[in-house]
Amino acid sequence: MRILGLSAFYHDSAAALIEDGTVINAAQEERFTRKKHDESFPEHAIRFCLDDAGITLADVDYVAFYDKPFLKFERLLETYLSFAPIGFRSFKMAIPVWLKEKLFQKDLLRKRFKEFDPDFDWQNKLLFSEHHQSHAASAFFPSPFEEAVVLTMDGVGEWATTSVAIGQGRDLKMHKEIHFPHSLGLLYSAFTYYTGFKVNSGEYKVMGLAPYGEPIYKDKILSTLMDVKEDGSFRLDQTYFNYCTGLTMTNAKFDAVFGGPPRKEGEPLEQKHMDLAASVQAATEEVVLSLTRNLAKEYGIKNLCLAGGVALNCVANGKVLRDAAFENVWVQPAAGDAGGALGAALNAYYLYKEQPRIVGDTMDAMKGSYLGPVYTDDDIATRLKAAGAKFDVLSEDDTIVQTADALADEKAVGWFQGRMEFGPRALGGRSILGDPRSATMQKTLNLRVKYRESFRPFAPSVLREDVADWFEISTDSPYMLMVAPVVEKRRVAMTEDEQKLFGIEKLNVPRSDIPAVTHVDYSARIQTVHAETNPRYHALIKAFKERTGCPVVVNTSFNVRGEPIVCTPEDAFRCFMGSDIEVLVVGNCFMKKEDQDPALKLDYKNAFELD
Repeated sequence: MRILGLSAFYHDSAAALIEDGTVINAAQEERFTRKKHDESFPEHAIRFCLDDAGITLADVDYVAFYDKPFLKFERLLETYLSFAPIGFRSFKMAIPVWLKEKLFQKDLLRKRFKEFDPDFDWQNKLLFSEHHQSHAASAFFPSPFEEAVVLTMDGVGEWATTSVAIGQGRDLKMHKEIHFPHSLGLLYSAFTYYTGFKVNSGEYKVMGLAPYGEPIYKDKILSTLMDVKEDGSFRLDQTYFNYCTGLTMTNAKFDAVFGGPPRKEGEPLEQKHMDLAASVQAATEEVVLSLTRNLAKEYGIKNLCLAGGVALNCVANGKVLRDAAFENVWVQPAAGDAGGALGAALNAYYLYKEQPRIVGDTMDAMKGSYLGPVYTDDDIATRLKAAGAKFDVLSEDDTIVQTADALADEKAVGWFQGRMEFGPRALGGRSILGDPRSATMQKTLNLRVKYRESFRPFAPSVLREDVADWFEISTDSPYMLMVAPVVEKRRVAMTEDEQKLFGIEKLNVPRSDIPAVTHVDYSARIQTVHAETNPRYHALIKAFKERTGCPVVVNTSFNVRGEPIVCTPEDAFRCFMGSDIEVLVVGNCFMKKEDQDPALKLDYKNAFELD
């Protein structure tokens, strides 16, 4: 039985295909259209899923959509009615869009699918799943657990913003929900907006900025903006927020609490903004830990699965793991709305069709999240030639050797191998790599390669067998969704003068033997690399270790600020020629910047809308 899952029309549209419960492929629409967070109907992602599987839409048994538009419309109307007449301007803007585009999505989906197959039986084949049910399914069914508590946290689905489900075998039942407008995701987005970053895009910048500040506003958030109960359930005082009816996230009353208007985009970051970031991060962690501790006590189940946009907060995830209220924690790598496409398909298979579920003996059912397009070496060479690239075609062994040598020489390396990753993280399929021992690598990659803020941290990819020797974590973290401290023996003690530094002044102080991936609080966002799921990436890091004694490389996504992660060899070559990446390795095609035609150099610094 084949089921195609879709998410669309809000942000991060995606498609995913499963066959008899096995995840076959998945991809986000943004990777094909090159529009960050593309919300449009995922036409290209659908075509990829079908073509990659060698099928047409006629071979698909069901198509499952990740939420229910009428329930969202109900929430929109009820919200405006409850706040009326406040918010009429926002209401006047939103309603025509809903009536024209979003309310009748079943008809819209039917029309779009007829473009793929005029005989598509939309009346019987098109299914709809509730938003949080889709998230929960994406977290539980691919997990390695027979039984788990499933906690979903995001901005808002139809009504739910936080939900708890219990998964057992093929069964997944919702037990509790917190409803809009009370939302941990929207609280975090409010501070994203207030500190001058883009909502639904810049939340991870707030998380990265937090260690530069002190959580001096945490108690004010928890006592003034929120009412948090002992079990972690909460309500937000809506008199401080504007997202229900306005065109902004916060209002003048919020400004008064935190001492002034929101930071405008482009204005300098001050210590206050770092303290605000630290405070909302600390408040979020406290609420999440209250929730997880209470759920562990209440249900007595040892496994926890996480999904929803808040589950991309890897710092909070790391705290939940180390808190050990649950023995095991598994996070869906595409935890945001893109992953809802996969969850909708899995819901249809296990809950609607009541098919049996077999939990395998592997890490999980996500195949390392390497679920996107893949290219043969011949196809890669043809595409690169057409783009004007000059390259050598090496053997697989020589490709590993020369790339490891380039990394050891502190070169920035574009690494394009195998299947593209599904989800927001590059995991060694579409990555930019560097030497973590370099004291200047973080600054170089941020300012000269990624064209982004200097404070943004980078993640270490570490051989799974070596992770405990470098980081205070001994479990798998294949999806870069857990933060843990660097072990004491790898740290560099700060001098008395360095300890007096504040904020961004801390940035250039080396913290460990791998300064390029050690954040200012001695933490790191860890990806464990497994030979089973990515043998070539594992071999590269192993070769780097043989040269340097270090089983860690810097891993950041292969793109510049505001650009989706590269999808095709041509995307990779353009990014290579538009940035200061020095070496590009696409399959077995090896390129050096100095060998390329200077006429092909691009200005990528201002090529994309800032995120």
